[in-house]
Amino acid sequence: MKFSPEKYELEDVSQQPFISETEINKYLGSGSAGPEPSKVREIIAKSLEKNRLNLQEVATLLKTTDEPLLNEIKEGARKLKEDVYGNRIVLFAPLYVGNYCTNNCRYCGFRASNKNAQRKTLTRSELICDVEALEDQGQKRLILVFGEHPDYSPEYIAETVRTVYSVKKGKGEIRRLNINAAPLDIEGFRTVKEAGIGTYQVFQETYHPETYRKYHTGGKKADYNFRLAALDRAMEAGIDDVGIGALFGLYDWRFEVMALVRHTSHLEACFNTGPHTISFPRLQEASDSHINNGYRVGDEEFTMLISILRLAVPYTGMILTAREPEHVRKEVIRFGCSQIDAGSKIEIGAYSRPAGIFQDLNKEQFFLNDNRTLDEVISELIDHGQLPSFCTACYRLGRTGEHFMEFSVPGFIKRFCTPNALLTMAEYLCDYATPGTAEKGWRVIHETLDNNDLKDRKAELTDRINRIKNGERDLYF
Repeated sequence: MKFSPEKYELEDVSQQPFISETEINKYLGSGSAGPEPSKVREIIAKSLEKNRLNLQEVATLLKTTDEPLLNEIKEGARKLKEDVYGNRIVLFAPLYVGNYCTNNCRYCGFRASNKNAQRKTLTRSELICDVEALEDQGQKRLILVFGEHPDYSPEYIAETVRTVYSVKKGKGEIRRLNINAAPLDIEGFRTVKEAGIGTYQVFQETYHPETYRKYHTGGKKADYNFRLAALDRAMEAGIDDVGIGALFGLYDWRFEVMALVRHTSHLEACFNTGPHTISFPRLQEASDSHINNGYRVGDEEFTMLISILRLAVPYTGMILTAREPEHVRKEVIRFGCSQIDAGSKIEIGAYSRPAGIFQDLNKEQFFLNDNRTLDEVISELIDHGQLPSFCTACYRLGRTGEHFMEFSVPGFIKRFCTPNALLTMAEYLCDYATPGTAEKGWRVIHETLDNNDLKDRKAELTDRINRIKNGERDLYF
């Protein structure tokens, strides 16, 4: 019998479950042979026209096994990323505020049953010290990370956000704060929004219901549907920048890719805008973790899932974290990533302590594989033709949610992104860069100013860069 996927599609209703295991498996299982090369190329071409892919098209890419076609998929992702985002890479750092947790996620070092975990919540003065240390690096964008615990209420998260925004050291300041924390109810999300947050992240970890139940055996997180509908509640509360993600390695990576695209479609159907970002962390070693290694994702599979996600959602930001080792980050960043963290530390209070790369898993959520400083990462980005950016202009000018899509979908966002990247990079070079990075950075800035895409703004950009050299800060379009 011919497969008719429409029979398995669910209607999208806000705050109602929208993942159908049957639907996804039917898409992935239909067709015994690999897809026709012409069909794969047709799908790549559709994405290069900056059109979202549907589930059937994503499944076709996921079922491709022919190596030349796989290389065409990667090349399509590389070209699309360049067309939409140019060569800019947005930089941020995570700041872990507290690791008390009532959940019992078997893969996580913060799990409630882990008696080896050393628990801590930053005091206000410790939080300020960490923020000052991050500002001394040159960081402008942070994501605050909290365990799921009654101590970390919406009011506490909001007060933490206000404290971080208030910290100014020298010419340093934090201009955008994103949040990775437990799902809230609608009123809780409203409380956090009023503090001026950027994106609120809630990762489903795995969208496969049976696997989810296996790995989440206690605490509020054991409720699959409550977590699945979390970002619906956030959007109902007025937070129009939300971030989704899956922890790759818990279940079949192809299923998780399909589910992330399905989640994107659900948000678009219910709220007329999809997620601001998609994250794809890979499972890493953690204290007292209990995991099945059967679904570990290899480097080549990791590259493919990033490439396919890039083609599937042309305008969605994609976040690559320091979970990955340096050589992997260098490779996969070309195929669709628009944001990375750098200079990251995930032990509570680690930024304000003396530098070192030793990691104690009993103090961390998982093992971190890229321990380079922010300056080292920026230097490498420049060496590979990428433009480091600390831009926060869209968020601060209200270009978020549906309004952001009005700018980004027609491709106009590059008109803002490249100039703002240059301005924030100039700030970094003046205030924080090592001499070698500064020399390379200024050369890149002057070369970029000569780009034809910026010729109508070259004079204005040059003037603003000179003003930055003379001490002005926070200039943006």
